[in-house]
Amino acid sequence: MHETSARLLALLSLLQARRDWPGGLLAERLEVSPRTVRRDVDRLRDLGYPIRATKGPDGGYRLDAGTDLPPLLFDDEQAVALAVGLRIAATSGVGVEEAASRALGTVRQVMPARLRHRVDGLEVTAVGGPVRVDPAVLTAVGDVVRAREVLRFGYGDADAPPRRAEPHHLVTRGGRWYLVAWDLDRTDWRTFRVDRMDPRTPTGPRFVPRALPGGDVAAFVASRFRGGDGTGSGWPCEGEAVVALPAAELAPYVRDELLEEVDAGRCRMVAGAWSWVALAARFGALGADLSAVAPAELRDACATLAHRYTRAVSPRA
Repeated sequence: MHETSARLLALLSLLQARRDWPGGLLAERLEVSPRTVRRDVDRLRDLGYPIRATKGPDGGYRLDAGTDLPPLLFDDEQAVALAVGLRIAATSGVGVEEAASRALGTVRQVMPARLRHRVDGLEVTAVGGPVRVDPAVLTAVGDVVRAREVLRFGYGDADAPPRRAEPHHLVTRGGRWYLVAWDLDRTDWRTFRVDRMDPRTPTGPRFVPRALPGGDVAAFVASRFRGGDGTGSGWPCEGEAVVALPAAELAPYVRDELLEEVDAGRCRMVAGAWSWVALAARFGALGADLSAVAPAELRDACATLAHRYTRAVSPRA
């Protein structure tokens, strides 16, 4: 009996790992006869697993989605990944926190002790807290993304006419959900905050998806948030300067910037920003002397800031 149960679990694992399995290949993997495979498939069907026979030279089997959720089988890595995903879902701001916590409790309860300790040692905290999104809104937006239908939605001002867009992709960034879409009214790519959207029905007609600038959603969104046109992940304004600080001292306080040691007391920093003045302020905030500032636009921005700061501290006439 124990051998049969172990074989059923092995068969179920194989059926979950691949869409279609020839019967002969299953028998070979399990080291049993095709007749035994047929009997084991019937046992799994009795347990509620919707396994369908497929046609072909040797015949085969496919595990379909059913109306009820039968017991699922996960290996160690899948079980830990599921638990991690549920912990993250509980901090996502999508309004499924309670359901995710209950699901995590269910999964944890049936885990062996070795996995339960690994999961219990992982704590996930959303610093600053995510912006809450109505799950119904997120699902509705996701549906039109998948269906490639024009989305009509209110955005911000309740009295404004509905916006129209060709939805491309849902993304998360900094605790918020965004929709990347082609705005039909403004004939340009836009990113919309989902928590501000009010989807309207019916949706518009189906459309042929446009090519996203640059072809990469993550790079497009990063570029737009940096003030770019979405065709690259770099900043619109990039410059450099030699900073009178050791590279090792400055390194803990920079993120995207490139540091290169010049000598024991100086380093060269390459950085970017959405404007030249913002970039000049970034260098100024380092609190150290600067030299070899380039390009000319950055030097002009430094002069502009110097003039503004001088006026700010000058006595008023």
